[in-house]
Amino acid sequence: MEQVRSLISILDLTVEEIDQLVATATDMLANPAAYAHKCDGKILATLFFEPSTRTRLSFESAMLSLGGQVLGFSEASSSSAAKGESVADTVRTVSCYADIIAMRHPKEGAPLVASQHALAPVINAGDGGHNHPTQTLTDLLTIHHEKGRFEDLTVGFCGDLKFGRTVHSLISAMSRYAGTKIVLVSPEELKLPSYVKKEVLQKRDIPYEQTTDLEAVMPKLDILYMTRVQRERFFNEEDYLRLKDSYILTPDKLQNAKADLSILHPLPRVNEISVAVDQDPRAAYFRQVRYGRYIRMALIMKLLGIQ
Repeated sequence: MEQVRSLISILDLTVEEIDQLVATATDMLANPAAYAHKCDGKILATLFFEPSTRTRLSFESAMLSLGGQVLGFSEASSSSAAKGESVADTVRTVSCYADIIAMRHPKEGAPLVASQHALAPVINAGDGGHNHPTQTLTDLLTIHHEKGRFEDLTVGFCGDLKFGRTVHSLISAMSRYAGTKIVLVSPEELKLPSYVKKEVLQKRDIPYEQTTDLEAVMPKLDILYMTRVQRERFFNEEDYLRLKDSYILTPDKLQNAKADLSILHPLPRVNEISVAVDQDPRAAYFRQVRYGRYIRMALIMKLLGIQ
């Protein structure tokens, strides 16, 4: 039996494979009808043990756009996990019903465990504060469409860099491209974990700086990746309330930004980007949402071995 391939971390894909996925997704954007029956007869299972709007609907839309079908659940209480069933047993069972699985789980490492027991490819749709590779693929497709390249970009990350799995994944991905510079903007309490700095930035010799002052570094940024402070990652409500408004992007704060800056956000936003910024042509976050569907279509085809 052929080895089943899963996607748990963005680093499971080579740079060449990412380039190919970006090329396929770009073709899909231009020629969606050519892909409308690529997954006829195939079934995607969406196992979401944690709430999601964009990621779950994006996966479902992606499979339906390829001619496939979807089954699954959108919260742990809707599954046998509520009765104490293990992740391993859940995916073994679901593998009997589906050709490919997308899983979101609040515990780091759960999709990896799932991939070790599943008979079908498993896509990590987010595991705790750890990884979110399909959001990273979405981010990369957005960057490529906005900038036309991945090399020689200064990328600023602002907000919750401690628990932000999208931040950790995108830093890992961008660290593989020449000329990348990283700027980290956060409160002291939400700084990028030392293991990410050590294992990614320092190991790959990527120039980076840390600051608490967004406006001071704004003029040098090619990409600004905003994130929300995530209430669900805090054990203490007081800490959340104290930190949640640390950075709010307004038109005034963009006055010194580059004319071709691209503002990304994995969404959902709370109030960290003012709605007044939405009309700025540099605001790319709703374009980013659209790209998410097409990159997931390309990934589903790849993992199913469909040309």
